[in-house]
Amino acid sequence: MSLSEKPFDIVVFGASGYTGRLVAEYLAAEYAGSDLKWAMAGRSLDKLAAVRAEMGISDAVELLAVDVDNPDSVTQMVEACRVVITTVGPYQLYGDELVKQCAERGTDYVDLTGEPSWMHETIAQYSSAAKASGARIVHSCGFDSIPFDLGVYRLQQHAIAKTGQPIATVKGRVRAMNGTFSGGTIASMRATMASAKANPAIIQVLTNPFALTEGFTGPEQPAGMAPQYDDELQSWSAPFIMAPINTKNIHRSNFLLGHQYGEDFRYDEMLLTGDGDQGKAAADYVAKDDSVAKSDLQPGEGPTKEERENGNYDAIFAGESSDGELMISSVQGDRDPGYGSTSKMLAEAAMCLLVNPDLASGGLWTPAAAMGDALMARLQDHAGLTFQIEKG
Repeated sequence: MSLSEKPFDIVVFGASGYTGRLVAEYLAAEYAGSDLKWAMAGRSLDKLAAVRAEMGISDAVELLAVDVDNPDSVTQMVEACRVVITTVGPYQLYGDELVKQCAERGTDYVDLTGEPSWMHETIAQYSSAAKASGARIVHSCGFDSIPFDLGVYRLQQHAIAKTGQPIATVKGRVRAMNGTFSGGTIASMRATMASAKANPAIIQVLTNPFALTEGFTGPEQPAGMAPQYDDELQSWSAPFIMAPINTKNIHRSNFLLGHQYGEDFRYDEMLLTGDGDQGKAAADYVAKDDSVAKSDLQPGEGPTKEERENGNYDAIFAGESSDGELMISSVQGDRDPGYGSTSKMLAEAAMCLLVNPDLASGGLWTPAAAMGDALMARLQDHAGLTFQIEKG
């Protein structure tokens, strides 16, 4: 597994934070006894040592003092490993230096960002350097946007294999979700809103489904912003808070894959609430709910271990094939989406890059476009995700 002479295969940056410590705990447990060489990094060696002890992680896992305000410390980390996992967000506040250095120095990188305005900037600023150095920079390797990105990818691969054509219009629908959003996610949303107030041009990025497709604009997209009835699914649907980031990533995947889903591809993402009057009432309630925006959850705060283990999610991706047949793929996860499953997905995205050095060339990628089938296989084998074709 150790494929280079660098001291470390993987460094977990932000390992003393809430999600970072879950990533470290997962790597320690899942790859115990392997020859994986990894380290934990953060601003405080004392905090890192406390987390290492608390999580029962071997003292052989080294600790690195790294602060994004100290570029030299970032350089040392980037040059010491093959892949950096970073949970240090909001990324628009703390992420630039690390992406820049990974892109310049050829070090692979995965993060959890759901911040489209920042991603729009990193694509513009660092794509050339990453392509030149061979660094594979992969944004959004958590609940936003791996299950959705790979769910659409799986459906389209199935449709193309069966009919020779992709599905022109796909509906992403969350069938069930038990678990909370992370304090980090909420902080990122707030940072994005603050940026938009300060710079109105950001609003154009946030409202454009093709904000991440570098000059390509496809057809008008379904809005997904008001309750609607989906006849083919026999259910009401409500707006889904993560749709604005997931839809952009899915259109970017299509763009990076040479428009495998078609240049006329349409996609929206909503939350299924059920049939009849009860389903309609639930959809109306969800559409008006602003509890996430008003949440006082802070970065570093989150659910108990029991709450994480009792969480889960289930999403479907539905559309009519070129010959009129309804096709549905689904993705299930066995932990709460915001923390338990996200930490496993992030770790496995890094592992996928590590053990597949030829999987993608240098550049700024989405999970599906960079890792596709290889990542799906890892997530099923290690991270408690299930990918299925349910219909068609």
